[in-house]
Amino acid sequence: MNLLDFEKPIAELESKLEDMKTLAGDSDKEVQAAVKALEKKILDLKKETFDNLTGWQRVQLSRHPDRPYTLDYIYEITTDFIELHGDRNVADDKAMVGGLGTIDGQTFMIIGQQKGRNTKQRQMRNFGMANPEGYRKALRLMKMAEKFNKPIITFIDTPGAFPGLEAEERGQGEAIARNLKEMFMLKVPVICIVIGEGASGGALGIAIGDKVLMLENTWYSVISPESCSSILWRSWDYKEQAAEVLKLTGKDMLSLKLIDGIVKEPLGGAHTNLKWMSQEVKKVIMDNFKELNKLTPEDRISKRIDKFCAMGVVKE
Repeated sequence: MNLLDFEKPIAELESKLEDMKTLAGDSDKEVQAAVKALEKKILDLKKETFDNLTGWQRVQLSRHPDRPYTLDYIYEITTDFIELHGDRNVADDKAMVGGLGTIDGQTFMIIGQQKGRNTKQRQMRNFGMANPEGYRKALRLMKMAEKFNKPIITFIDTPGAFPGLEAEERGQGEAIARNLKEMFMLKVPVICIVIGEGASGGALGIAIGDKVLMLENTWYSVISPESCSSILWRSWDYKEQAAEVLKLTGKDMLSLKLIDGIVKEPLGGAHTNLKWMSQEVKKVIMDNFKELNKLTPEDRISKRIDKFCAMGVVKE
């Protein structure tokens, strides 16, 4: 079981609870009363812990090894998913997945970064860091969705775009910049959801949407806390302070009007109950789609542009 530092006190109590339940059986009323009291104590501790998480703790949760990734959500919320491959130019980037899926009878083009569960998968998926061909593949699929009038969903979960030499040689900056430009002008509804890490341009390359949402325990920023700490303090030891200063959590982003909403997670994080989390994501997608579908393409494009142009404007 993968536990974060702040989860360990809860896990210890849960282990104690299991022992007590084994001892109690059906007969001992005193032990059963103690079990109920301990269950309440665990629930209270969980609520207190997860309601008051620091920025750095939310970053840790967003990287939890058991956290659901893009394909986990896709297979939970769609009745049929057909993955589409390749950018028709260089290669098929395994760090970026995409395809057509049906949710409640409506077909969506679903695109997102995909990480791996074990070492072999992580290498194959390049740790969720897309190359230029990944962003070009995403754009190809978005253009296909526009051609056939299918709404677009993007799931964002990346530590950043791949910064390798070969990625720069193939035009990493240009690929992301082109996606930004083209996504503003898409005629179909675009819903973007940060499901894990939302790091810098790598995230933004598929995150220009009519609705940009974040799960409760995720982060979205121009730089990771570790990198920020190493630039400002010349050391990784100040990542906790960097996480607070960067204001990268959902609440911070919503207060700064950089996102449109926060999707609630189950107590303990998305990895504790994938089915519940997937249903919540599905509900949010369908609610926002119905709202956006009432608008004309021209209105959607105009609102999308106005929303992003208003970000960071300082009024004297």
